[in-house]
Amino acid sequence: MDKTLKPSPLTQMEEVPTGLLETSVEELYTILPGPALIHLPGTLDSPLFVSVLLHGNESTGFLAIQALLRKYENRQLPRSVSIFFGNIAAAKLGVRRLENQLDYNRIWPGTEYPESEDSLMTREVVDLMAKRNVSLSIDIHNNTGINPHYACVNKLDHRFLQIATLFSRLVVYFIRPKGVLSAAFANLCPSVTLECGKPEHHYGVEHALDFLEGCLRLKNIPNHPVPKNNIDLFHTVAQITIRDYVSFGFRGNNADFILIDDLDHMNFTEKPAGTVFGELNNTSDLPVSAVNETGKDVTEKYFSISGNRLIIKKPIMPSMLTQDIKIIRQDCLCYLMERISL
Repeated sequence: MDKTLKPSPLTQMEEVPTGLLETSVEELYTILPGPALIHLPGTLDSPLFVSVLLHGNESTGFLAIQALLRKYENRQLPRSVSIFFGNIAAAKLGVRRLENQLDYNRIWPGTEYPESEDSLMTREVVDLMAKRNVSLSIDIHNNTGINPHYACVNKLDHRFLQIATLFSRLVVYFIRPKGVLSAAFANLCPSVTLECGKPEHHYGVEHALDFLEGCLRLKNIPNHPVPKNNIDLFHTVAQITIRDYVSFGFRGNNADFILIDDLDHMNFTEKPAGTVFGELNNTSDLPVSAVNETGKDVTEKYFSISGNRLIIKKPIMPSMLTQDIKIIRQDCLCYLMERISL
């Protein structure tokens, strides 16, 4: 460990701070100066851990927590709950992360990034929750493209899948990218990530709230297989990024790589070999890079160039495709998935 590093300040509280239930996500910084962990007592011990705002422009989790706490403002929660509020600074500006920050969902124990003050802070959060005997971890996210609501797990464990299917029959198993919160907590307890669609869709808040209320009342998590007709399970086999030196955009842009206009309509649709992702302009090199879950380059396994078009070489299902240029560059173009059965 770098002895010169100190964890980023983590605010801990044992009660809901004044104004939290009324503030907008953009004004949250006036109540919580930075990452914060709020512990609230409930009838059952072994707390539920809920994480919101790891990405500052993904507000659904925060709004769902506000709604949950308003419901229990004058009565005890069914179970103790610890709530982590992540990237408050990015939330102020309504962006995923600030330009000088690492992604807050890539810096948890297991990260491939060098140790930093923020990663020390995330380790502190995990250690604190281990001491509190955390029973279940829920990390709430949005996405920017057209995606259904779905849950993600990092272990093919019956308990994890039982919780995931309480949210959606559509479940994604992945082990890359590294350093995500759900994977860090998967070593302590059942852990799921909720993908609640676009942040402007209020149904995502209602769906997340219903799920949280159900989890608060769970006395135990079933440890038997989910019936096969109750789950559609997919395995993320590759993360796709656009190479750093390749400029890209959509039609009307004079970039090296022109993405198809309805790109995000391909999400969670099983696409055949030959499906076009975009056209090459001013280059004949593969504009994308594909890395599998072990970190191996598998670009040529999945992509090729036909004429001036980038096509997929084998049947595959993409997810997380978006038309947001900044998000594509900050995170990735998409993930590729294959259907699996247990």
